[in-house]
Amino acid sequence: MRRLMKTALLATAIATSAAFAGSAYAEDSVLLPNLSYRTGPFAATGTPLMNGQRDYMTMLNERDGGVNGVILNYQECETGYNTEKGVECYEKTKAEGAVVTQPWSTGITLQVLPKSNVDSMPILAPGYGFSAMQDGKIFKWAFNPPASYWDGASMILQNISGGNLDSLKGKKIALLHLDHPFGKEPIPLLETLAKKHGFTLLPIPVGLKEMQNQSAQWLQIRRERPDFVVMWGWGAMNAGAITEAVKTKYPMNQFVGIWWSGLDADLKLVGDAGKGYRTLSWSFPNNEAKVMKDIKQLVVDPGKSMLNTSTGEFDWVFYQRGVLISAMLAEGVKEAQKHFNTKVVDREQLRWGLENLDFSEAKIKELGLDGMIPPFKTTCANHTGHSGAWMLEWDGTKFVKASDVLQADRAEIDPLVAEKAKEYADANQPWPTNEECKL
Repeated sequence: MRRLMKTALLATAIATSAAFAGSAYAEDSVLLPNLSYRTGPFAATGTPLMNGQRDYMTMLNERDGGVNGVILNYQECETGYNTEKGVECYEKTKAEGAVVTQPWSTGITLQVLPKSNVDSMPILAPGYGFSAMQDGKIFKWAFNPPASYWDGASMILQNISGGNLDSLKGKKIALLHLDHPFGKEPIPLLETLAKKHGFTLLPIPVGLKEMQNQSAQWLQIRRERPDFVVMWGWGAMNAGAITEAVKTKYPMNQFVGIWWSGLDADLKLVGDAGKGYRTLSWSFPNNEAKVMKDIKQLVVDPGKSMLNTSTGEFDWVFYQRGVLISAMLAEGVKEAQKHFNTKVVDREQLRWGLENLDFSEAKIKELGLDGMIPPFKTTCANHTGHSGAWMLEWDGTKFVKASDVLQADRAEIDPLVAEKAKEYADANQPWPTNEECKL
């Protein structure tokens, strides 16, 4: 335990100092904290994501002197994915002058969501959090680009049904999910779609203490013999599930995960036995992209990165997804600077920047992110952007693209967003809405 605490403190210290690398005398900076988790049962997934985020910020500071002369002060506050610690980190970084928070857990996101209105604090939750945060008129301060969990559930069903959800009629789909707000998030949409299209949804929860021993869950899967297992897993749960699937000889081509269930290291544990396992992903690693070459040259090779070079982490989906997440935040800062004609942005200005992200094909190329993310655009009314995603497949050694860009069914999702957003606002009165947004 002492070693884990020491590691977490070291990570935070290094991350803080790295933010000012090459700019020790910089006058202007902006505090962009990250509620990280490099310790605990979710560390295996959290660490490469944090490394990618940190390295992109460090690269911008090294290459460009930050964003328009403003140093990006990236700091980490270790939560261990614990909701109580996450709220403590939120309060701590808020007091230090943070202009944004990245909660990183759906549970933490739900806890700080009501605080965002009071504190005027933007919440950046890329690809996670409460899916109804898409509604920017109700959730003025919360952002979950480039795709929500309901987007993800829709795209997975689109893929496994061959584009026709009616073909799932009479089939059984098991939802192997973490028994946590994150794991429960897709259930409302999946229940709606199961009723409409005639398939059976079988939720199978995995408790936090069961993540590494899922024998009971996989015994149920063997007994129920579902046509597909959809995994909404995180951290140690993913490795446990993939190992059990191999052990019980469940067909890997019928096993599909959400984008947080696609860690390279988990599949490397089973190697060729994992062939055919698929994971939906709004990101794809591309070492030939300019941004990755710049990170390698300016951050990794000089020893300024915390990534584990011996594992090949640089090539992983999660590490490069972390890069993309920091790119979104940096672009939010840049858009705010431009619109408000200022250097050091405040929270309200950054909120505007985040709801005016435009990751067009041209912008993606300009940022050197070629092939790494599908286009998306946020607005004051749409805080998600709906980028679409690829289905990736494990080929025994790495993930490869197994589909074109998939798109969620907005006709199915938008009414549920409206219903749940209103339900949330009504239950948390007085709840301010964005009356300035006319879209």
